[in-house]
Amino acid sequence: MGVTERKAREKRLRRLQIMDAAKQVFSSQGFNGATMEEIARRAELSPATLYLYFKNKNELYASLNLRMLEFLCERVEKVAQEDTPDPVSKVRKLAQAMYDVYRFDPLILTNVFHMQSSEALQGLSHDMVAEINAMSGRALRTIAAIFSAGMDQGLFRRHHPIALADLVWAMFSGLVLWEESKRLFDPRKDHLKPTLDLALDLLARGLCVQTPADASPGGSSA
Repeated sequence: MGVTERKAREKRLRRLQIMDAAKQVFSSQGFNGATMEEIARRAELSPATLYLYFKNKNELYASLNLRMLEFLCERVEKVAQEDTPDPVSKVRKLAQAMYDVYRFDPLILTNVFHMQSSEALQGLSHDMVAEINAMSGRALRTIAAIFSAGMDQGLFRRHHPIALADLVWAMFSGLVLWEESKRLFDPRKDHLKPTLDLALDLLARGLCVQTPADASPGGSSA
């Protein structure tokens, strides 16, 4: 390994080290309670070193969001690329993909949804905003392609595919935030997965030109 390659690898590992520390701090203290100093302490680095890699706390937090979005893209693309030609089944399987994203890090995902409508995005660099938009667009286009396939096969009623993808994302974010709020009153509550199954099943049924005879709530025709 040459000097240039070694330096690039060390920079990439240091960046991951900072992000792992930030994830711990944000998860335990929330976005508002976290500080760059505490993240530096957790990463066993100086605050000055953090600023060599991230412009500010907002950008560091956004980098965690990007990692979450990357995982989302991987999961929905896996669903879209499955061999089954049945788009109804694929719409239902989006529920499991979304739940996997939630399980990846529930608190960070919840904060991602809060951040979407906060002023935190205003403190990001142009490149970071462009990267977030590109990753979000990639996930939405993949979901939209599943709906488009159903329309092309004459199984789904005609609607704008991106609007349907937005609807899936809105249901996902709304259900996650609602379930998290209920957990404040009763930590034992955990109905996200069955509720996601129901939501995506109802959406698939509502889109079908003719409801499949073997359709069942939360089930799969695959």
